[in-house]
Amino acid sequence: MGFDHEWAGIRSDATEQAPVGMRLNQLDGGGGAAGGSPDLATAPAKKKAAANTIETELEPNTGKAATWADEATTASVGGFSGWATAEGLKTVETTWDQQVRTLLARLASEKTALRGTALSFGGQELDTRARIAGVRPVSGIERY
Repeated sequence: MGFDHEWAGIRSDATEQAPVGMRLNQLDGGGGAAGGSPDLATAPAKKKAAANTIETELEPNTGKAATWADEATTASVGGFSGWATAEGLKTVETTWDQQVRTLLARLASEKTALRGTALSFGGQELDTRARIAGVRPVSGIERY
């Protein structure tokens, strides 16, 4: 049996075995992705609330927790002065500080993204309206 013949057999077997629901060349029967609404919907109030929570709770509390941990670690380093444990705690403190800075930067980025989403969608909507407004129906067919 040659390659072409064997390949044709494999392809026909795969086609027969694939359930219809797995085909990518058909719609999901309406409802959009995962059975939800086909329309894009945003929740600006929820995005604003999430951004405010990041700003008023998560960022300040993360900073307070980092300060508390730094104070406790510094005290421990002093207590273990001259021991290898003190050097290990200093390494842990350095790693912790870097992770806190990374987390705070991530929180700030997420806050900015949440607040910017409404502006982005609003700008996109205005742009789409302007493009649609620029399309004028033709009253008659013009010939050149």
